[in-house]
Amino acid sequence: MTQTTDHGPALPQTPELPVPVQGGRRAALMACLIRGATAAGLGLGALTVLVMMVWISSPYPDSGPHGALHVAASLWLLAHGTELVRSDTLYGTAAPVGLVPLLLVVLPAWLIHRATRDALVPDGTGLRPRPSPRGAVCAVTLGYLLVGTAAAVYAAGGPIAPGPLSTACHLPLVALAAAATGVWAANGRPLGPPPVRLPARLREPLMRAALPGSRFEAAARAATAATAVLVGGGALLVATALVWHADATQDSFLHLARIWSGRLAVLLLGIALVPNAAVWAAAYGLGPGFALGTGATATPLALSGDPALPSFPLVAIVPAQGPGTPLNWSAVLVPVAAGLAVAVFAAARADAVRRRDTAADALLAAAFCGLAVAALAAAASGPLGTDRLAEFGPVWWSAGAAALLWTAGIGVPGALLVREWRGRGASAGWLPAVRAGVRARGTTGAPEPQPPLPAPATPSAPAGPVGPAGPAVPESPGRTAVRPTAPPDTPKAPAQAKALEVLDSLDAEAEPYDYLPPDGWAERRGRPTVDGNAPPPAGPVDPARPWAAPPSPWPSAPSPVGPPSPAKPRKPTAPPPAAEGDRPGT
Repeated sequence: MTQTTDHGPALPQTPELPVPVQGGRRAALMACLIRGATAAGLGLGALTVLVMMVWISSPYPDSGPHGALHVAASLWLLAHGTELVRSDTLYGTAAPVGLVPLLLVVLPAWLIHRATRDALVPDGTGLRPRPSPRGAVCAVTLGYLLVGTAAAVYAAGGPIAPGPLSTACHLPLVALAAAATGVWAANGRPLGPPPVRLPARLREPLMRAALPGSRFEAAARAATAATAVLVGGGALLVATALVWHADATQDSFLHLARIWSGRLAVLLLGIALVPNAAVWAAAYGLGPGFALGTGATATPLALSGDPALPSFPLVAIVPAQGPGTPLNWSAVLVPVAAGLAVAVFAAARADAVRRRDTAADALLAAAFCGLAVAALAAAASGPLGTDRLAEFGPVWWSAGAAALLWTAGIGVPGALLVREWRGRGASAGWLPAVRAGVRARGTTGAPEPQPPLPAPATPSAPAGPVGPAGPAVPESPGRTAVRPTAPPDTPKAPAQAKALEVLDSLDAEAEPYDYLPPDGWAERRGRPTVDGNAPPPAGPVDPARPWAAPPSPWPSAPSPVGPPSPAKPRKPTAPPPAAEGDRPGT
């Protein structure tokens, strides 16, 4: 009965483990699919709200809400680099629109990036299933493409329809690239090893390039700085030109739209095209310039040809036709600043490498900068129609080549000069201290003579030898050690002088170093001699006392001072007191 009623000892409580979710892998992939579709819906919804606001506020809309929704879907596809086709032109022919506002690309790319990153970041409870990085990229991209395909099919019946081939190429490319950056950010932005499928000849250089502090990292940092300087300098040129041509810009803005809803649309479009204008201005400062149609090119030297300029505020800041002025030539300061940025950042690793390595870093950074400028020029340009409007913006290959030449021509020698300057400053850092020390010691470098101090009166000391050397102390047979004494002109305190004299007298009366073995002890104790002949071993151990230590091989050294003092007899000790029972007479 007690076995069923008595309670045993309480078991230790273990922390509750998270309950695994049924179908964890499938649930994680389905969540990523939904995240991708949600990201596409958010981007499409944001642009739809803007377009519907402009359409509602317009007093004379050209079409109904269906037309506004078609335009919103087309603009969303244009933000992915898709080329649009206008069918309602004056001549009745289709006109392509491929000039993509770069600011619009930021919205869908950021949404895809965040959806992939959030799908891989673990939560605090550990209950949410996590997919693999490859599965997350594929699932998010698939969900995004499902919504993108539906938007492309819907926009195909509008006045501005997306091109089928351009949609099939650009939409998946942007989605995959943004999802890959999300996975990279979720893993802490590492530079991991290259894939195993690559051959060894390519895999080893890539692994060395991914190491921290490598040439690839230094060149990438310098190229990023140079590209940022180029684009930032281009934006500064655009701002300066807007202020310089403020009247022309204002007239174009007011005549292009007479109502506030139209002006709001023009303002939003101009803001979205500001990054494009910055890239155009950077190409202008590099030298190749940008195209204003198929028959005109704007460079710092001149604006040649007959430009096809549409009415737009950002186009009103283009220089006038004819040769350039010194104000136009000053745009070359932008690539000069980019070359100096390459020089400064490439020389940052100069303390651990040689000169040719510094030059190689700067040259590799110039190559990366050229590739980045070529990619930006290709993304910022495109057609606005047919015939003369078929080409707008910088030519990507010429802009990239010019960026490479500018940054390499200034960055490579500049990096070497910065390296030498830093090395000179590091090696010359000790000069001020040396000069200050020489100045303190005088021109000859010798210390200034100090006047002798008066010797204090000392009490009478015991008689002893006086001279430059103290009494001779025998150190060992055949050698004599001499203890030097302080020079007579060096004053000493009374207590210090007395202590030294007492120590000298004790040292003189002390016996020689009796802990050193005398000559010939090795031969007598069985030690090997210098000539290699081993003498007979020492005496045997006493068998009756095996626990006793063997006789010491160190004989007592003879005292050179005199005969050894006789051993003192021991004082007899008193016997212990007897107990009371043992006393006599008890």
